Amino acid sequence: MKTYLQVLRLFWTTAIASELEYRLNFVIAMISSLANLIGSLFSLFLFYRNGYTFQGWTWEEALIVVGIFTLLQGVSATFLVPNLNRIVEQVEKGTLDFVLLKPISSQFWLSCRILSPWGFSDLIFGMVIIFYGGSKLGLTLEDYLLGSLTMIFGVFILYSIWFILGATSVWFVKIYNVTEVLRGLLEAGRYPMVAYPVAYRIFFTFIIPVAFLTTVPAEAMLGRSQGLWILAAMIIGIVLLIVSHYFWQFALRFYTSASS
Repeated sequence: MKTYLQVLRLFWTTAIASELEYRLNFVIAMISSLANLIGSLFSLFLFYRNGYTFQGWTWEEALIVVGIFTLLQGVSATFLVPNLNRIVEQVEKGTLDFVLLKPISSQFWLSCRILSPWGFSDLIFGMVIIFYGGSKLGLTLEDYLLGSLTMIFGVFILYSIWFILGATSVWFVKIYNVTEVLRGLLEAGRYPMVAYPVAYRIFFTFIIPVAFLTTVPAEAMLGRSQGLWILAAMIIGIVLLIVSHYFWQFALRFYTSASS
């Protein structure tokens, strides 16, 4: 564990030093994140402006969902997208060989090699929205902690699905369109699940578990989520994490080295 922490620190310090050579990108990323957030808030406002509310969700409660969604966007932009999208490139160019030869877990290397600071703005904006909505609702520290724990399971789910899709590049090589479809589906987490028809709720809960990324953590933070849903989020997150590990090991059996 100590070795992996040292490697992680080395990865992230070098990645940030490299990215900060283009500091204007951070300003552009900040403006882009702010524009996306304004778009999310404006579209939510269009629902609520005439007194309409999502069933059981006040304006401030819906803001919590938007905040969690924005926070997860920041997690994706900072940790997931820069790393997992490169799996396709590693397989296509044959540079995955060099990763497999290193004396550390190849999944760890592929998942943590790069840290992009351009997602920091979404992380900041997401926390601001969550704390603003929470202050209006009088949430306590325990509420935030419970919601944060459930969000961690949501990150497990998001990472696992993304990594499994990345691992399929061993067979299909170019899967960029599939990852874009996934990102489009994840956009459904921008609003509470009650905003969608019943058929969509079932799909986004049991087929593509988008509900466990934003709605379930928001309900846990608001203190109205049943323990069964939190337990389900934990089980799904941990199981998918384990599945992603074994699926990667299975995929490597079919990987043809560039030198072979």
